[in-house]
Amino acid sequence: MGKIVLTEFTSIDGVVEAPGGEDFKYENWTFEFDRGDGERYKEAEALQASALLLGRKTYEGFAANWPQYEGELADKYNTMPKYVVSRTLTDPKWAGTTVLSGDLEHDVTRLKEEVDGEISVAGSIQLAQSLLALDLIDEIHLMASPLILGHGRRLWAQTPDKTAWTLSEATIYGDSTLLTVYHRRTAST
Repeated sequence: MGKIVLTEFTSIDGVVEAPGGEDFKYENWTFEFDRGDGERYKEAEALQASALLLGRKTYEGFAANWPQYEGELADKYNTMPKYVVSRTLTDPKWAGTTVLSGDLEHDVTRLKEEVDGEISVAGSIQLAQSLLALDLIDEIHLMASPLILGHGRRLWAQTPDKTAWTLSEATIYGDSTLLTVYHRRTAST
């Protein structure tokens, strides 16, 4: 049985928009501080994933860049199963990509039954918010840069109800970058 692992770069005021560039007022804001061994953590996190689950915009960014890279992480991304949630993408070019265009809750529940291991949701703000609202996320990894950006898209939107989480890891990397890992609390925990 698979588990959905949401992984986000965030500012301390909750902004997750365009941490590595794109068209945003503060380009590459997540790189303004040295993450030290946090870089190795993020790479290990990606390498242990069994599949990627992405929204269309994040998928398009990954698909435009990763096929041109070489190395262990590029090999992993380029060969692993990828699932993109989209009602508009019909002919994905990146090898190993499946488009999920049906009912999100049904598709992701089925995916969790079919994939053994971690299904990584990287970025993909709208998808992440939808998965949180449907209570389909099993684990959350947040790497917080010590910045207040003041504006930009935030991860946390309204959800239908409260959920409980257990903090399982809190580590400071490099120059004040905080990694927190939360696991979804179940009735038995």
